[in-house]
Amino acid sequence: MLSVLIPTYNYNTFPLVAELQKQADSSGIDYEILVQDDCSNDFLIENNKINTLKYCSFCSNEINLGRAKNRNHLASKAKFPWLLLLDCDMFPKESNFIENYLLTIKNINKSVVFGGITYKIKRPEKEQLLRWHYGHKRESISLENRIKKPNSRALTSNLLINKKLFLDHPFDSAITKYGYEDLSFLMTLERNKILVSHIDNPAFHLNLESSSLFLNKTRIALENLAFINSQQTTLSDSKIISVYSALNKIRITLVIVFLFNVFENKMINNLLSQNPSLLVFDLYKLGYFCKLQSR
Repeated sequence: MLSVLIPTYNYNTFPLVAELQKQADSSGIDYEILVQDDCSNDFLIENNKINTLKYCSFCSNEINLGRAKNRNHLASKAKFPWLLLLDCDMFPKESNFIENYLLTIKNINKSVVFGGITYKIKRPEKEQLLRWHYGHKRESISLENRIKKPNSRALTSNLLINKKLFLDHPFDSAITKYGYEDLSFLMTLERNKILVSHIDNPAFHLNLESSSLFLNKTRIALENLAFINSQQTTLSDSKIISVYSALNKIRITLVIVFLFNVFENKMINNLLSQNPSLLVFDLYKLGYFCKLQSR
């Protein structure tokens, strides 16, 4: 009935799989949990323990496929009609996480369902504050607010989807780098008149990267966004692209690039501090994207 798909990279995924297996066993359903490492080197001993668990398997790619292809490959191997996509650094908030999705399959005639994401309340170390603040304010969105923009406020890190639908509209395999591949996937669904349904069934995002690593990944993601935008129909629900397009129409993007170059170091100092500002983070992303587009 249910295939749980977990792409992983340099992360110990065994605790997540053990919890999901326990919940799935309690539900009495037919299931499988497939974990696929995308050619990383760490935690292979821990992750290989997944193969000792009933109905669970772990394998490692010999070459790096990228986030999109890795997910598509997992989906092609799944044998059940429903797929639960989970990132490796997620963990169910409640012990009835699997059961809630099973009730959704039974009672709601929808093909894509997002359960939500949440974060621990405890404030992390200074080095991780930017990721924690961003997660709380931008990703941990209430059910009431998620349903207002069902596709743009969903994430593929905790998503239930019909297998046939996924195979008909897979992740864009041309996207090989980190960032915005989930938005591209969800906007493709929206263009095909497929709207995401939302329920209150969150999973914790556990892997809080250091602020410097998160900032570097943000730059990579923006480079990926520029690539995606050049390859397909404009991602209308990307705020950065919308603002950039507006600024470009009034011909002030080069001014933004100039200001970004002047204030970049000061913005970085704020973002790596004990009180990172998400407004500064937004301005940093906009400035960096404008700089990418001006090249």
